[in-house]
Formats: sequence, C-alpha cells, structure tokens
Amino acid sequence: MDVLNSIVSGMSKEQVRFFKLFMGRSHYHEDRMDEKLFDYMRKSGDEYDEEKIVKSLYQKADKNAFYRLRNRLLADLNKSLMLQHVDDDQNLYLLHLLSLAKYFLAKNNTKTTLYFLKKAEAQALKTENVELLDIIYGDYIRLSHDLVTIDPEKYIQLRIDNHEHIRKLRTIDDILAVVSYKMKVTQNFSSDENPVLELLEQTVKQYSSDSDLLKSPTLRFRIYHSVSQILLQKRDYFSLEEYLLRTFKDFTSDRLFNKANHDVKLQMLVYIVNTLFKNSKVKESLAYANKLKESMEEFNRSFYDKYLFFYYNSLVINYSKSDRTRAIEILNEMRTIEKIVSVPFYEMFIYLNLAVSYFDTKDFHQSIRSLNKLHTLKGYTTADQSLQFKIAIAELMIRYELQDFDVLENKIRLIKKDYSEFFTRKSNEREIMMIEAISKLIRTDSLRKDKAFLTQIKEHILSPGNKEAADADILNYRIWLEEKI
Repeated sequence: MDVLNSIVSGMSKEQVRFFKLFMGRSHYHEDRMDEKLFDYMRKSGDEYDEEKIVKSLYQKADKNAFYRLRNRLLADLNKSLMLQHVDDDQNLYLLHLLSLAKYFLAKNNTKTTLYFLKKAEAQALKTENVELLDIIYGDYIRLSHDLVTIDPEKYIQLRIDNHEHIRKLRTIDDILAVVSYKMKVTQNFSSDENPVLELLEQTVKQYSSDSDLLKSPTLRFRIYHSVSQILLQKRDYFSLEEYLLRTFKDFTSDRLFNKANHDVKLQMLVYIVNTLFKNSKVKESLAYANKLKESMEEFNRSFYDKYLFFYYNSLVINYSKSDRTRAIEILNEMRTIEKIVSVPFYEMFIYLNLAVSYFDTKDFHQSIRSLNKLHTLKGYTTADQSLQFKIAIAELMIRYELQDFDVLENKIRLIKKDYSEFFTRKSNEREIMMIEAISKLIRTDSLRKDKAFLTQIKEHILSPGNKEAADADILNYRIWLEEKI
C-alpha cells in the first residue's frame, strides 16, 4: 500500500467530512475526478485495483493523467489534514507559526515576520522545543540586518546557550535510541550484554548533576527515560518499581503532565504496570492498568490507538497468573481488533501467548494450533533469531505432551541444523539442555537414570537461583522438568 492509499484508508469519518468541505472550497466543477478517486479508495480498501479506477476515470486509460490526479489528491489531502489538526498539537502549532514567519520573511515583510517570530519563540519556550528554537534564533539574527530594534548579540548568545542544551539532550537521546532498538529486536529474550548500557549510565550521572538543566521538565523526562532503561536492562525490578512510582507521583504533583507530553505519561503507566507484574503484585498491576485505560481517554483519545495493545497486554500478563481462562478470553478478543492485529509484532504476541496459555491449561492441541498459526505470521519471520530459537524449544515441549514422537525427532534434527551456531554459546546452555532432555525422554520415562545429566539440570534449570534466566523462557522449563523427574 502506497502513501496515498495509506492516508485515505486511515482517515476518520470526521477527517473525511472535513476534506469534502475543503475540496468544495478549493475548486469546483461538476465532474470531480479527484473526489471519485478518493471515494473509490475509501470503499475498496485492500481490494484497490488501479487498472479498474484508471479505466473508470479515463476512457483512453491515460496513466500519466491519472498519476497527476493522484499527486493533486495527495497534495490536497495533506493541506486538509494540516489545516484541520494544526491546533491539535502544540508542536504542529509551533511549526505553523514558524512557517508564517518564514513566508513573510521571504516577502521582506519584516514587521509581520517579527510578530510571528515572537509568537513562535514563546511557543517554543513553552514546549521546550529546543530544535526549533535554534531556527527561530537564527531568523532573529538574519532579521537584525533589516531591523535596528533587534540586538543580534542577544540572540547569538541565546543560540550558543541553546546549542549546549541541545548537545546534552541529544547525547542522552542518541544512546537511548540504541538501547531501545536493541531491546525491541530481541524482545527481552536475549541474554547478551548491552554494550551501550555502561555509557548510558555514565551520561545520566554526568548530566543529572547539572543544576540548571535539572530545572527543565524536558530533561527531567529524559532522565526518567534513561534511569528506567538502566534499571530495566539490569532487571532490577524492585528498584525500578520504587523509582517509577516515586517519579510518577512527583511529575503529577509538579503538574508536569500535559497534552504535549501525554505520550510520556501513558508510557510511564505501562512501565509501572509491567514492573508491578514482574514483582508479583498482580492486584496493584491491574489497578494501574485501569489507570492507564482512564488516561487513554484523556485529550480526546489522542494516543488511544497507540496504547490499546499495551492495555490489553497488561490484562493478559496479569490474568495469565491469576485466571488463565480470562487471559485466553482477552487474547481471543484481541484477535478481533483490527488496530492490534494489523501490527505484525502484536499479532505474533497474541498467538504466542495463546500457545502458552493453552499449554498451561493442558489443552495441548489448541496450544500447537496457536503455535502453527504463529509460524505463518510476518512478525515471526522478521523476529530475532534468539526468540525463534526459544519458540522452537517451546514447540518441542508441546509436541512431547502430544506424544508426537516421530515429528518430534524430526524437529530436533532441524533445530540442530537451523540453529547450529546457538549450540556453541554459553548463553543458550538452558535451551541446549532442554533439547537433550526431550531427546532422552523420547526413549525413557524418567531422567533420574542419567545421574550426571540430572546434576547438570539441577544446577542450570531447577535451581531457584536461576529465576532471571527462567523469566526469558517461553514455557517454564523448571516446572515442566520437575514433572518429568
């Protein structure tokens, strides 16, 4: 799906209604080809057929004229959406003011340029948009050539100070981006050390001692991001819980949360929900899940769709501990929500958790069906190999319970071939032992006969001290093996 189709298919009824009015104001003639193309795109959705609409609009199937029509429609849509939503977001409004200043500057209308620059500066300071402040200060300096009322030295110094602010903020942002990316692609199922973590920790310590910067809400939010990532990477969930609850309370009491940073508030609530869950505080975690749902309704549901999956995820993980049947009901409900299943990773999450939930309720046939469906998903094919490897181990456990031994032996051979590099890594010793344990169980009812292997299992899998490693299991190796010994 290209950009135009994507924009059209994602428009709300209110946006469509506004665009129709916009088209009526901008130009008029009886045979509106752009409107016909727009209506066809809305109705056809995934069934969009370019050849069909070209023939419908142009008798000679003129592709060049059609592409010009598409480009005009895209340009009008962009103008309509910007006009409709320019006041919805403080940064969009700031860009609007800055654009007007740029327009009048190009027209050499210095008086009007100065008016909009002042408004843009005030808005940028209010939202702490230091990147656009740099552009605004540059325009002040350029305007000083024509207006003697502007002291360029003042804005040169402001720009120098702002550059230092930007440099410090970018340092944390850049490192955070690398940490965040590594965590996403491994989905927390990788035990490899993150080489960026030490640098991130040093950076936070360095800049959190800057008294001037600490007054900035923007930096306070960035420090929150950094510290929470550090504690999350260290799996120090008790310290993370304490830090998140205290920080959320401080930000709330200091009235730092607003429409401009509402995304951060919702993200913080998600972190709190997940951390409380990690610390086995299911009741408290569900209470904050409800707080997350309430907050998603704020500011005209501005981030509702973005956090819809995370709300459902908070219910699934908690009910997976307290009420498996309810967890399965929620997962099946998620399968019917287009905004969730349209994201490959979210769809993969649903079927992976259905496989786990059915396994824990001893419904092994439904468990393997869910896993078979998982293998066909786009999210699975693009997932990190370490996650695919752990999913493969989970499949062996399910097929063993189904006593599907012929398929099981073939699957073990394929795993050893497809993931041969994993068998040389110390970080995968638990998975390697599980494969060996399942191979032995195919031929014997108990693992007790092999004393040496049993000692290894007790040390690396059954030991209570391996809780951190067990958290990364798809299916709990320890509980499963205890039943087989």
